[in-house]
Parts: sequence; C-alpha cells; structure tokens
Amino acid sequence: MNQDQLAPVAASGSRNLRTRIIAALVLAPAAIAIAWAGGPLWIGLVTLAAIGMYVEWLTIVGTAQERWTVAAGIAALVVSSLCLALGYDAVSLVVLLIGAAVVAAMSQQLRLWSVGGFCYAAAAAFAAVQVRLDGEYGFVALMFVLLVVWVTDIGGYFAGRGIGGPKLWPRVSPKKTWAGAAGGFVASLAVAAGFSAFGFGNLTSLLFLGAVLSIVSQSGDLFESAVKRRFGVKDSSQIIPGHGGLLDRLDGFVAAIVFAMFFGFLLGDANGIGHALMGW
Repeated sequence: MNQDQLAPVAASGSRNLRTRIIAALVLAPAAIAIAWAGGPLWIGLVTLAAIGMYVEWLTIVGTAQERWTVAAGIAALVVSSLCLALGYDAVSLVVLLIGAAVVAAMSQQLRLWSVGGFCYAAAAAFAAVQVRLDGEYGFVALMFVLLVVWVTDIGGYFAGRGIGGPKLWPRVSPKKTWAGAAGGFVASLAVAAGFSAFGFGNLTSLLFLGAVLSIVSQSGDLFESAVKRRFGVKDSSQIIPGHGGLLDRLDGFVAAIVFAMFFGFLLGDANGIGHALMGW
C-alpha cells in the first residue's frame, strides 16, 4: 500500500478515535452520575443496557425476528429489575430462571444461543445491581470495577497501536496484540494503586483484584469477539458512535462485574459485596 492509499486510512482512523473520545466524554460522566445516585436510577440504567445487549445478541445469532423470544426475555429482565428495586433479590433470581425457561420454550431455532444471550444480559444486570447495593462501599467498588475495565481498554488500545507486535488471538480478534494486553494490565494496576493511595483498601489486595479483573475483562472482550466471529458479524450494532453496540462496549464490564459479584459473595462479608471487595 503506497502513501496515497495510506492517507485516507489514517484520516479515517483519526476521525474514528475522535468520535470514540467524544462519545466516551458524554457517556462516562452520565454513567458515573447515575451510579452515584444508585437506587432506581441505577437499576433502570442497568436494565435498559441489559435489554439492549439481549436484543443485540439475538441479532448477532440471527433469532431477533422471533418476537416471542425477544418479548419473553425483555419481560423477564423488566420484572426482575422491579423486584430488585423493591428489595426482593431472591424473587428477582427466580424470575430470571423462569425467564430463561420461557425463552427456551419460545425459541424456534438456535435455542441454546438465545438462552445464552438472555443469561448473559441477566447476569450482567443482576451483578451490577448487587455490587452497587452496599450503601457504604457499593459505589466505590462499582467505580473500581468500571475504572479497571475502562483503563484496561484504553491502555490496551494505545499500547497495541503504539507498540504492535504479535497478535493475541488473530483468528478471533485480528487487531488485539500481546502488547495491548500487557498495556491494559499495567494500567489496571495503576488504578488499584490509586484507590489504595486514597485509603479505599489494602494495596496488595487491590493490586491482586485489579490484575484479575483486567484479565477477566480482556477475556470477556475476546469471548464477545468469538461470538461475533462465529456468526460473521463485525459490530453488535451502531448505537454508540465510534464504539459499535452495547455488547461491543460492555463485554469486558459484563465479565468483570459478574466475577466481582461472585468473588465478593465468596468472601462472605456481612456488610455487603462492595465492602467485601474493597476491604478483604
């Protein structure tokens, strides 16, 4: 490729980066503000995101035309979120289990893929609410997960573009490199050190948690890429300028927040999952 051919590619890449930055500067503060407010606002945002991810998943696998499959999943996500808002967490889980069964019953083709998409969206929504529920540490724990995911993505992007080198998994994600993975990992450690410096937890514990969350986040990104590759899809949608769809933007967060919920639960802190994550 000669210089005349490279110029339009470089200009397109620059425009795409600008679009990504502008979209992030608009969406990130809004998400943080709603996370700070917590309660029904956060549950509402999480539910809308889960519904969007579920529909995008069905679109990727080719079952979005099955109206009853779509409707059953959306209805279960909405009812589950209402139960969470009212404090009935156990009932919310039961609703999600019933929802998965109904989605399976309604599916006409690729049943396992449709149910998998519902479980993916449902797990993300439930975990995001559970981590935030802790009144004292919920917001801090949620921000820790969010920032680790964000800097892993940002560090990976710039390290990958700036250093290049061997590909991480070219068959699934041709653009991701080992240098990018390492850059994102190092950035996550910086976030963990920052939280510890501000008195939000033990340095060693937070470094370990940040490192694991970074790896889990990158694995979630690769998992979503593998699903898209399996069905020959580039982006899950074009709903977010410069970023693609909700699945494209939230894949790492979904994996990280679900892991964080289970890890916090296993630590068994009576004060809540948020306290367990930041105080172990």
